[in-house]
Amino acid sequence: MKRLILLISALALTSLANAQYHQTTLYDSTQVVMEESGLSHVYIHRLIRMDDLIGCRDNNVIKVDYDPLSAYVDIQQVIVHYNQGPSDTINAPVVYDYVAPARLIYWGASQKMVEVGRLSPGDQLEYRIYRKGFTYALLQDDDSRYIPPMRGHFYDIVPFWSSQPVDFKYYSVKCLTSKNLQYHVYNGTLETSEKKEGNHTIYSFSKHNIKPIKHEQGMLANNDIECKLLLSTSPNWEAKSMWFYGVNEDYGSFLPTPELKDKVNQLIGNAKDELDSISILTHWVADNMRYAGISMGEGEGYTLHNAQMNFTDRCGVCKDKAGLLIAMLRAAGFKAYAAMTMAGERIDRIPADQFNHSVCVVQRHNGEYQLLDPTWVPNVRELWSSAEQQQGYLMGLPNGADLMETPISPAENHYIKIHSRSVIQKDGSLWGKITITAEGQSDNAVRRVFTRQADWDNALESELLKIAPNAEVLKIETTDPDKYLEQPVSITYEFQIPDFAIVSRDQCIFRPLATRNFFARAMTHLNYDVTQEKQYPFADACSRLIDVKDTIEMPYYYHNYEYPVPQEINSTVGSFSAQAGQLYNMVYISERIQLNKRKYEASDWQDFRNIVNNQKQVANTNIIVTRK
Repeated sequence: MKRLILLISALALTSLANAQYHQTTLYDSTQVVMEESGLSHVYIHRLIRMDDLIGCRDNNVIKVDYDPLSAYVDIQQVIVHYNQGPSDTINAPVVYDYVAPARLIYWGASQKMVEVGRLSPGDQLEYRIYRKGFTYALLQDDDSRYIPPMRGHFYDIVPFWSSQPVDFKYYSVKCLTSKNLQYHVYNGTLETSEKKEGNHTIYSFSKHNIKPIKHEQGMLANNDIECKLLLSTSPNWEAKSMWFYGVNEDYGSFLPTPELKDKVNQLIGNAKDELDSISILTHWVADNMRYAGISMGEGEGYTLHNAQMNFTDRCGVCKDKAGLLIAMLRAAGFKAYAAMTMAGERIDRIPADQFNHSVCVVQRHNGEYQLLDPTWVPNVRELWSSAEQQQGYLMGLPNGADLMETPISPAENHYIKIHSRSVIQKDGSLWGKITITAEGQSDNAVRRVFTRQADWDNALESELLKIAPNAEVLKIETTDPDKYLEQPVSITYEFQIPDFAIVSRDQCIFRPLATRNFFARAMTHLNYDVTQEKQYPFADACSRLIDVKDTIEMPYYYHNYEYPVPQEINSTVGSFSAQAGQLYNMVYISERIQLNKRKYEASDWQDFRNIVNNQKQVANTNIIVTRK
């Protein structure tokens, strides 16, 4: 305790600079002792100072999340060092244990809580926690449930970043030297040391003065940008791949039932070819299995539930959807396997379990593997959502596989085309037709006008009213929303808009309808605040191509037109071009925007925002045509 008090005193001056934050962690220590089986004992010791009333509110209850099926938690000691008055030590705190709040996934996670009581700015909260186990549930019922899934191995992902200041953070792990623990520090540096102690080695890592970084719009996950430590005793990703394959095969996750086989034969009876069969089965699972996770006892965590349960219940999370698809593909004669990926974060080379999502991989007849994701493609024409491009994944194969990354999906696979032809009347009103067609993730974005609400007519009309509030919709024609696999979405509006243009015999002024970013729901890049600078990598929803064409017939023949077109852009980030022309009493406008990636480096920001700026400029630019 004396050593801790001295450390606090030495850091006190530094902490005063953190006044703009709600709390400051003065000391954060985690010490891990790993057994030969892989079971880890974790000892946590923290000291937090309240810097304002929000910090007091956020810390008046100590809250620890855990899964009772795979982890044990004990809040051992709580001490409140009051700024005004003596310390209050709670050696045997009253611990409340409640089911944790949940949404969509109800797996029985719990929270242990200790009520601290009223705190004031300047008070310091110190507590010690003991924990054993891991974060995923397995099949066993006894104490062996605390041993990690890959028995005999240990891994950890340790963030050395925080949303509030941390004066000092320490992490150590003690394990058998024979375990060959490998580690790597990403996105920063740590003070590190290794010490031999008999047949064990103690690895220690620490960092002083951890400051929160300023959040930027669209920024990648903190673990992709800020300092983190990865540790693992697993030798490589191939070993993890073979383990993942084996644990599901041993459990019998993919054994098809007679009922399932009959359904597969019914579904693919008229399939045209190999890809058609794969597509039919993928989309059937995607559209017919509800996403909702409930605790089903055996089989949670890494092990995928068996095919009979999934086919009967038609309800589950990503691993259940993937498991059912694998079983159906195998029933159809394909070689199919489970795979793991990490949605929203990068997977690094140290083989720690950096996964939060389960998908499927099928081997085509030519030997190539194809990723399938029935979780992310309900009502989506793709088999693998391109919102997951540039994303790491690991296939669970009999002979093992290395970590891989999904490729960039070309922008032309995700086009949205907005083509309009209209006539300006002498009174300034506009009559015309405008058609939107889209494919890939742009098709998915446009198609939400059907899938997110029941009143399609009003929903479709509101899309036009967003860009032309006084428009009157005369007629709407669409492709059949229920037959989304047959062709890309297409929506045609016939409309009229009063007071669209200012018209005289000498002049006509108007703003083209098609360039106003119709169905902007498919153009998420327009949501970026282009006035900001960026220090960190960022992401958009998907690569995309936007093609705009507008033909406007005017009531008189005007000789000259003014339409300032922004400068063309062409780079690895993407491109922008726009043209305008006149032929007799017709004006032609075209615009093409292309964005080539989902994830971008900070150095890409200048080109990215120039493209966005140009598109916004065109959307707000009037055409002026005059007589000489």
